[in-house]
Amino acid sequence: MTRTIFRSSFLLGILVLLLCALLFYTLQVSSTLEETYEALRQEAIFAEQGLMLDGISYLKSLEQINRLTWISGEGEVLYDSEYDLPIANQLKGAEVLNAVQKGEGRAIRRSQISGEETIYLAILCEDGTILRLSRALSATRYALIFVSPVLWVLILVLMISALFSFYTSKKIVEPINELSLDDPDSCPYPELRPLVNRIQEQKETIRGQGLEQEHMRKEFSANVSHELKTPLTSISGFAELMASEDLPPEVIKEFSSDIFQETQRMIVLVDDIIKLSRLDEGVTLDTEEVDLYALASDTLDSLRSIAQKREITLRQTGETAVVIGVWQLLSEMLYNLCDNAIKYNQPGGSVTVDVQNTPGGVLCSVSDTGIGIPAEHQDRVFERFYRVDKSHSKSIGGTGLGLSIVKHAAQQHHASISMDSIPGEGTRISILFPPAQKEEKTLAMTNDS
Repeated sequence: MTRTIFRSSFLLGILVLLLCALLFYTLQVSSTLEETYEALRQEAIFAEQGLMLDGISYLKSLEQINRLTWISGEGEVLYDSEYDLPIANQLKGAEVLNAVQKGEGRAIRRSQISGEETIYLAILCEDGTILRLSRALSATRYALIFVSPVLWVLILVLMISALFSFYTSKKIVEPINELSLDDPDSCPYPELRPLVNRIQEQKETIRGQGLEQEHMRKEFSANVSHELKTPLTSISGFAELMASEDLPPEVIKEFSSDIFQETQRMIVLVDDIIKLSRLDEGVTLDTEEVDLYALASDTLDSLRSIAQKREITLRQTGETAVVIGVWQLLSEMLYNLCDNAIKYNQPGGSVTVDVQNTPGGVLCSVSDTGIGIPAEHQDRVFERFYRVDKSHSKSIGGTGLGLSIVKHAAQQHHASISMDSIPGEGTRISILFPPAQKEEKTLAMTNDS
């Protein structure tokens, strides 16, 4: 842990210093270039005034530090302070073109005569000719020379930061290493006491769990590992083939598509695992009045494009019905039921969501005309990672967690689930919510499974 804290703080220090150095360097170079252009502009303006008064004799009388070139409106070089004439036509130069069109032009490019990277600034004179001043690009060297003392200061600061990070890391970790989990009050950091308390509670929970729960946990871990390993193995195989063999573009495109699909599969799987983990945490969530009929309508709208691709018709029946619950959990519950009804349906089939007020509470059911579920599997479909047809689930991207999320969300709302299914004809899953108790304000999330 000491190394981790030290490495993190030290790398953060390096990153901050490098970003500061880069920003300072960029600003310095930009500032130097702007100052150079301004100096060339002022010099060009004075040269233009003298040229308009005394002609080319004025230009010849100047003692130039920078190269000065006088160019006709057609690009012909009339005078050059450094090189003898004739010189190639300059009208194609970006700075000359901009000067002709806009009155002033700038450019940084390699000079055709000297071969050096050069800064150019050209202005349009009153008589239609162009005056161009140029200077070898030295702004970067000047900036580096200016920055070099700062770099030494940064290196010194970095060394001091390393020493301070190492010392601070040891001081932070030392009392944590001496911490007793059996005595939360001995924790020197108040911020860690909730963590210590949580660890202690988890230890007690683990001690109280039986062999059946231990078996379920191991089975869940094995299933997660298996479900993640399968797409990762596929991705690794495709990537290895793409890297080691000279494949035609169409094959590479096919492999890329397969990698994308496997990645999306992993994202959906991890998202479902996170949802189940949140349901298992035992937190308390705020509740509100939720219109299940309106929520079902929104859910069907969000799935309509997917249903159209599978040639599935979506229908809604029933009436406005309000329950007290957590909107997010209710939304995930309806979404998973409708999504499953679409995925495991048949081309040209239909999905119907019905919401009714009954004497026993609000009844929400999702029916499909799909493949159905055999009787021997109906008691297990709500288990995590359980699939009736694994090959079919893989082909449509199922994770085996959708109905498990539905089951847990229903338990949190004290709702009951029932299923009616006939193989080859379809499935109907119904959820009965107890009568709404408007005085309820929160819902305790507990794991009843």
